[in-house]
Amino acid sequence: MSILSPSLSRHQNAVLRLLNDEEFAAMASCADEVDLQARDVMATQGTPVQHVFFPMTSVLSVLSYMSNGVSTEIGTIGNEGFSGVELLTGAPLAMQTTICQIPGACLKMPAEDFKALAQRPPFRRVLNHFLVAYLAQLAQSIACNRLHSVEQRFARWMLLTCDRVGSKFFLTQEFLADMLGVHRPSVSLVAEALQEEGIIRYHRGHISILDRPGLEKRSCECYGMLKAQMQRMQLLVPHASNGEQADAQQGGMHGPCNINFR
Repeated sequence: MSILSPSLSRHQNAVLRLLNDEEFAAMASCADEVDLQARDVMATQGTPVQHVFFPMTSVLSVLSYMSNGVSTEIGTIGNEGFSGVELLTGAPLAMQTTICQIPGACLKMPAEDFKALAQRPPFRRVLNHFLVAYLAQLAQSIACNRLHSVEQRFARWMLLTCDRVGSKFFLTQEFLADMLGVHRPSVSLVAEALQEEGIIRYHRGHISILDRPGLEKRSCECYGMLKAQMQRMQLLVPHASNGEQADAQQGGMHGPCNINFR
């Protein structure tokens, strides 16, 4: 029996899609479908990793915390991969804190089962696809946070998230400011500027991306580099499946995007 509800498909996660039927069946025997809510915690920095999550219509945020409690986002994980990559190295503890950024569905499996399956060569080869892309994202994130403006990083973040979950998703301005490591007014100023230029529309908490090419021009080069890396690793999911499949099929990666801020 499938572990997925009728509204979901293994093809909504790139790693699951790349697994052959035998490996997916082995995983399915020890995984469950769960719905994540914003700020749910997948792993806490410095504590044992209990579960591995494979996002399907959700997005995870990987945070690094300082001793004073301040955190910054160093990476995101969507339908191209999975959480708990440190388990592939044999690390016993979570290197960073991982929380849910965009609510949605994912598959959850115990860390011990994941580690056992990772010993199987066919399974490990697929996991390594994401590991390479994830390490590239972490390296690019360091350069991006150091060298690029809030507007560029804002645009990059929105483009990547739209690619992962489709044309509509929910996120507060406060949460996005935390992810970008800036104060909330900075996010508001960027959103207002992009609206004035006709790139997005912002009204009563809703943002619509009106000019995707224009937003790509506002983004730093990191977006294109990260997307190219995922393409090389065969990790791009063709169409998001959060109820917006028709929009995605019509517009592809350049369809209209609607974002709900609150």
